[in-house]
Formats: sequence, C-alpha cells, structure tokens
Amino acid sequence: MASEKVQFPDQPVPAELGYYFPAEWYPHRATWLSWPHNEDSWPGKIQSIYPEFIRFIKALTKGEKVCLNVNDELMENMVKRSLEREGVEIEQIEFYQHPTNDAWCRDCGPAFLIHPNATPPKVVVDWRFNAWGGKYTPYELDDQLPERIAEALQLPIYYPGIVMEGGAVDFNGEGTVLTTTSCLLNPNRNPHLNQEEIEQYLRAYYGVQQVLWLRDGIAGDDTDGHIDDLVRFVNPHTVVAVVETHPQDENYEPLQQNLKLLKGMRLLNGKQIDIVELPMPKPVYYENRRLPASYANFYIGNKVVVVPTFRDRTHDEQALQIIQSCFPDREVVGIDSVDIIWGLGSFHCLSQQEPETTSQP
Repeated sequence: MASEKVQFPDQPVPAELGYYFPAEWYPHRATWLSWPHNEDSWPGKIQSIYPEFIRFIKALTKGEKVCLNVNDELMENMVKRSLEREGVEIEQIEFYQHPTNDAWCRDCGPAFLIHPNATPPKVVVDWRFNAWGGKYTPYELDDQLPERIAEALQLPIYYPGIVMEGGAVDFNGEGTVLTTTSCLLNPNRNPHLNQEEIEQYLRAYYGVQQVLWLRDGIAGDDTDGHIDDLVRFVNPHTVVAVVETHPQDENYEPLQQNLKLLKGMRLLNGKQIDIVELPMPKPVYYENRRLPASYANFYIGNKVVVVPTFRDRTHDEQALQIIQSCFPDREVVGIDSVDIIWGLGSFHCLSQQEPETTSQP
C-alpha cells in the first residue's frame, strides 16, 4: 500500500531550494578524514595501518586540502610529526579538534550539498548515525561530527532526523543515486520507514530525482551491503560493477543478481547505464574471518583516484588498469589495503569530499 507523504519540517528542504549532492569527481575544496585511533576497529593491527593512511593523505594533497579531525591538541601534534616525517606538505592539511569514536568519515561525516548560484552556495546535511544498526558502541561523537564541521565552516545545517550513511549511496551528479535494499531497508536503520518513504528522504535531502536499488552486499561487509563495495559511478552514465568469476565463491550469486538488475536499469534520460566490470580480489582472510575486500572502494580526488590493493598481483593490476581507463584525467594510485581492510572498510569508507562551489566540473 502506498504510504502517506512523509511530513517534512515547515522550512524548505534542500532540494526545494535547488541544493544537490554532486558526484565525487566534481571539484573538491577538500577531503575530510578522521585520524584512526580506535584499536577495537583494528585489534592487534592499528599501528600497521598508519603508513598506508599517510600515503593516502599524501596522494590527496597533490590536488586538494585535507581536513583532518583529531581528538585533541596532543593528537594533533603527534599527527603533525608523523606527517612531516613522511614528507607530507603540512600547509595542505587543516586540523580540526573534533573528537571521534572511529575513523569512518564517509558514513558519519557531513553530506555537503551545493547550489553555486545560491547564498550560501554550500550547506550541510546531518543524517543520524547509529554505527551501522547499533553494531558498535559508543558512537555518539561520530553522530555529532557533521554538526561540529558545519559550525567550524559556518555552514547552514539540515537535520533529516533519520539514519543514513554516506557509503550506502553513490551519485552520478545528474539526479540519480544508487543504493541497496539490504542496507537502507534493513530494520536496524529506520524500521518506521518503507521503501517509498526512504526515497522521499533521498530526494528531499540529497537533491536527486531517481533512486536505483540493488540488493545484497559482499561477504564480510558489516554495513549490511554498502553500495561503495559494489557499484560506483565513474561518470554520469557509466558505472564500474564488481563481479566474481568463481561460481563456488559466496559473492558470485549476489554480484550476478546485482549485475542483472543494473543491466535492466535506465537513467533519467531513458538510456541504459554503461557497465564496466571490475574483478574481485582473491578472498582476504584474517583470523579466519573473511574481510570485505573490494576494488570498488576507491576514492576520487581532484588529481588522483586512490584504489585499495590486496597483494593479489593479477587482480590488483587488472583493477588498476580498468579504473585508470575510467579516469584518463587523473592518476590512479594503488595503495595496499590488506591491513586497513581488517577494520572492515577502505579508502572510500575513510573519506568524505567537500565540493568546491566556485568552479564547474
């Protein structure tokens, strides 16, 4: 049965004012990251992730500022020393003393929407964050992060009042968002909302007109199926989609189902989505647990595309070449993610882009 229209607040929602969430390849003012400090996310391994995390920062600074959330002055000074030791341009780093519970800025950080001709041209949407359905506590500091960032940047802030994570949605910048039913319709997020009502929120607070739904995520993914491990827009009409070639692998069937759904989808202009298939790496295990290793968890910076690699010589190279072909204007940089993925996420999960408002893509 069709639901009654969701009752939004009396003030206009962002979409009504012309704001929208731009595609990741749209020019950035900066990339937001939170310095990893929660040992529970990388039990026994947190020290081993810092070299690759710093490589990530260093790659991004070639083309944009990096805004780094740190817990306090002590952590800020320690991080500065670590970055300087590795030759990172400190002038490219903006430090913000915003305490966090964890490092997954994509999911708990702000959603930046733009309307270049408006005043102001940029606003923040602060979705609620409940640590992927209440799986990890505490998460209150992460839930407060968008508000802290909006205050620091003196940007207006909108509060939809429902749970949403940045890794659950992917945008083409021209009115379409991709997501999954396994995540957004999971009762551990917004049990009071049905699919139609979720779509109304996406349209109102992301400024999209079309929601395309895939199904299940990959094995080992504790987010209940984030799209950023599955399918990513690389331009307004093209996606890369991960596929598993071994029929006996537990990812084979779900990824085939998603591929079939993608092939049947049409964009707002009525055209089919162009699909570029991306291999999955060989399964990555640690302490007998399968980890959600996927080349789709790449991050598109202004000058680089940072791709997780998994010490799988054949598939790593294939994935880097495929992604490079999708981004001829950017340098594709592979960074080892075997230790980082023990935290159950990689470079896209760790980052959130802040778009520029004075330039066009």
